[in-house]
Amino acid sequence: MNASLILKFLKDIAKNNNREWFEKNKPVYLEAKSSFEDFLEDLHKELVKIDSGLASLNPRKLGFRIYRDVRFSKDKRPYKTNMGAGFSPNGKMEQEAGFYIHLEPNNKNMIAGGMYMPSPENLAKIRQEIDYNPKVILKILNDKEFKKHFKGLSDWDRVKTAPKGYPKDHPQIELLKNKSFTVSKTFTDAEVKDPKFVKKVGAIAKSIKKLNDYLKNAVA
Repeated sequence: MNASLILKFLKDIAKNNNREWFEKNKPVYLEAKSSFEDFLEDLHKELVKIDSGLASLNPRKLGFRIYRDVRFSKDKRPYKTNMGAGFSPNGKMEQEAGFYIHLEPNNKNMIAGGMYMPSPENLAKIRQEIDYNPKVILKILNDKEFKKHFKGLSDWDRVKTAPKGYPKDHPQIELLKNKSFTVSKTFTDAEVKDPKFVKKVGAIAKSIKKLNDYLKNAVA
């Protein structure tokens, strides 16, 4: 992966987020996109060592489109200023636990995992699992290696009070408030440019795998 090329292109498009500039610089975009897909191939090899359920995926097809859907957004900029991809058994993390990789300049790069915005049905199943058998997820969240990388579940997608059907004084109320069950870790641009970056991401993914397995079992 040519990380410098990718990050430079993303910095440039953040400053020139319009169709005229993009069309003029499309060859650079295609080169950056191809380099990102090279990275996805290398990362896929690492992730398969952790999760054999990802083996049949074509990593070059897992990247998300750079084109933004602006139909219902006040922000009409046509292009994303990051490159991302999702790894899960059926593709791009649609209603299943998996891994997400995100490259964005100015030290906003990250790896994430877990389940993003589960359906009401799946959310109910996860909450029920936490309610019935909290020891398993608490063990995962308190694991020494897990805590080395993550402070806990991401808190960006939560209800403000107790979910319907659960008392406010439930022992696991803070976990039950989550509507998404994800974790994430950021990296500096320098870390992304390091030749060992893929190995570093793979090592962190091992901790995410335990959370993914828990979520898969909960919604099965």
